[in-house]
Amino acid sequence: MLEPMKDKAERRLSKVKIGLMRNPKFALWSGIMMMGKTEVSDTVPTAYTNGRDEVYGREFINELNDKELGFVVLHENLHKAFRHLTIWRKLYDEDAQLANMACDYVINLMIVDSDPTEQFVAVPRRGGEVLGCLDEKYRGLNAKQVFDMLKQEEEGGETCEEGETTEMTGGTSGGGSGKSRKQGFDEHGWDDAENLSEQEKEELVREVDRALRQGLIAQQRAHGKGAGAMERELIELLTPKVDWREVLREFVKSTCSARDTSSWRKVNRRYLSSNTYMPSLIGESIGRIVVGVDTSGSISGVELSRFLTEVQSIAREVNPSALDLIYWDAAVASHEEYTAFDTDNIVSSTKPKGGGGTDPTCVMRYMKEKNIQPECVVMLTDGYVDSWGSEWQAPVLWVVTHNKSVFAPVGQTIHIED
Repeated sequence: MLEPMKDKAERRLSKVKIGLMRNPKFALWSGIMMMGKTEVSDTVPTAYTNGRDEVYGREFINELNDKELGFVVLHENLHKAFRHLTIWRKLYDEDAQLANMACDYVINLMIVDSDPTEQFVAVPRRGGEVLGCLDEKYRGLNAKQVFDMLKQEEEGGETCEEGETTEMTGGTSGGGSGKSRKQGFDEHGWDDAENLSEQEKEELVREVDRALRQGLIAQQRAHGKGAGAMERELIELLTPKVDWREVLREFVKSTCSARDTSSWRKVNRRYLSSNTYMPSLIGESIGRIVVGVDTSGSISGVELSRFLTEVQSIAREVNPSALDLIYWDAAVASHEEYTAFDTDNIVSSTKPKGGGGTDPTCVMRYMKEKNIQPECVVMLTDGYVDSWGSEWQAPVLWVVTHNKSVFAPVGQTIHIED
């Protein structure tokens, strides 16, 4: 008996999507592709996303070959990854069609660059003509920049008639050639994204953030720690837009609050607008904390002084029962212990040591050997490390200097702005 068409389309979509998630070339988006619901519909003409879920038209799936379908799947998931339908809502309110085009131009170039020889994914074409929005002149730009260029082109008279749309031909159009308004191959659910409840929106931001950080870790494992062109906008999106000192203080206060009260039960709304999620402080007592400082030679004296000053101010504010200051490079070079009564003397009395290689796991092992059981660990490093450890016995916060492309696979990561 022939397999029903419905099952064929759904199974084919599932096969293509799983293949992308397993492909090291697209490891960056593996977490995003597991988010939300994925459905096949008889009413959606092409493809659709509301920033969380994906819907693909049955007939559209049947019209595409596997590589083209893979391109469309990546297209929908990059809309989700960059949160286009919420971040660029103002562009949509100004000009809905140009907002759609701007977002499409950005991510289509990213997908093309990720597989330029079309070994795994291919731009959908009809009769040799590229479907959707693709133009080399927008390379390296974000959606707002592309939107502004499109508006400028229209002001120069390069527009379609009211309601007219066209398909984009392949290659570079050049400045001012052709008509400005193009028809993408998918639908963007701006209003559906807007109609999500506040709780759903907050959860979606958290879910996207977690998925992208997982993807960055997978990408770094597959291809090394350098950030490619596709990752730059993503890294910027994930970099907290708050003072790292505030995040550091909040981390210490939150994780070290009273043991008889759950300090993670409520999200601190103070940082939600910056896409940074920290628990609210509940409780008053502060226990022992460990501060590990990378002294491998790549940390400058200015950075070290700045961090130690902040450590001392944190100690004054939260008043821990004890603070272990551990200097490390390839091994633990020095361990200084401070009580609640002498933390005011950290900067003046400390004697940093080190200068060798870089291996933060030495701190993890040292704590285990010495039976040091803190309520939290704060690690300062430039981020150029090979192993982060996986058996930390307390919440760990990595404060990374310079290397904004790295996110530790364990604990939380914040970056010190240069």
